Amino acid sequence: MLNCGLLFRCSIAQGKIFMAFLFDKLEVYQKAVDLADRITTLTEKFPKGTYYLSEQLNRAVLSIPLNIAEGNGRFHRKDRQNFFRIARGSAFECVPILELCRRKGLVNPRQLDYFLKQLDEISKMLTGLIGK
Repeated sequence: MLNCGLLFRCSIAQGKIFMAFLFDKLEVYQKAVDLADRITTLTEKFPKGTYYLSEQLNRAVLSIPLNIAEGNGRFHRKDRQNFFRIARGSAFECVPILELCRRKGLVNPRQLDYFLKQLDEISKMLTGLIGK
């Protein structure tokens, strides 16, 4: 095992260097990927004519883990915090889109409640990362 820095671990196998990124161990990252997976699966079933909602929701929910990962790739604390803020903003962006999806009958109230609880938890975890 090599020490390649604070953000990832390196190992050598068969003469090649492999990096294991540390952000994938973060609980908030794992929750964000799980939520993105659930929401993108849900939007695949949206009817024709609702592409604008599924596209915007998918972009917002995917932005959460992407910005967590990118933030963890930054060396300076303020850079990391900025990406965590963007991720948190994307989580907040999902809320009105999901509400509109509920109003249009694309998401049932039980699904909405689940997604909102996940977004709330992710947002709180990101707020904690921003403060560090």
